[in-house]
Amino acid sequence: MNQQFQGKVVLVTGASSGIGRATALAFAREGAKVVVSDVTIDDGNETVQFIKKAGGEAVFVKADVAHAADVETLVQQTIATYGRLDCAHNNAGISGPLTAVADTAESKWDRVIAINLKGVWLCMKYELQHMVKQGSGAIVNTASGAGLVGIAGASAYVASKHGVLGLTRAGAVDHAAEGIRINAVCPGAIETPMLLGAIAARGRDPHEVAGRLSLFGRFGSPEEIARAVLWLSSDDSSFTTGHALAVDGGYLAR
Repeated sequence: MNQQFQGKVVLVTGASSGIGRATALAFAREGAKVVVSDVTIDDGNETVQFIKKAGGEAVFVKADVAHAADVETLVQQTIATYGRLDCAHNNAGISGPLTAVADTAESKWDRVIAINLKGVWLCMKYELQHMVKQGSGAIVNTASGAGLVGIAGASAYVASKHGVLGLTRAGAVDHAAEGIRINAVCPGAIETPMLLGAIAARGRDPHEVAGRLSLFGRFGSPEEIARAVLWLSSDDSSFTTGHALAVDGGYLAR
């Protein structure tokens, strides 16, 4: 197998399940040393064990991306363990309250913004400090199809993901001259615990939702997003930065 990330060091946040876990496993299969991070310790360590059982190399570092000290320590431990940081997938996020703008509680708004937007900014801030010294690096932020369009009853989530795209583009402009590429992946309806939980909270039928949110009549898989993240992180996308890549089963084509 051609391991395109052989010798590379990769950091993945939100890697205890769903898209983050799939991406961490995919990077490891391609030869990367992976730092798995999440607030969920047991599931994060399980991701590490999956990687090791498949012959890969990984460590787990607990971090809450909403807190600067946690993120700074996360990146410092990555450097202390592996000596460098080549790629980062800033994926940690939450769905937030299923409420319209006027009905959203300030405390819940603040929590969504703190994790989904501030958390991405903090990760970029500390990752970039090391990548700038190296003169190279690739960052992929997880945004969402909700970062490209509005969705009823998800105001905080939509605002946070639109913010991630703005931050991605600003960072790409700031750091292209330093050899660093920054892009975003925008998943559509992907079969993850977070999405299935949100559907259940609204009392909807998952099969009906899948048919409505994809031209293929199905949910996407976390592995399909992982492949997009690896492409954006690889030399195959060397002329791509500041881009929002929708992987949404054609939802935005309508």
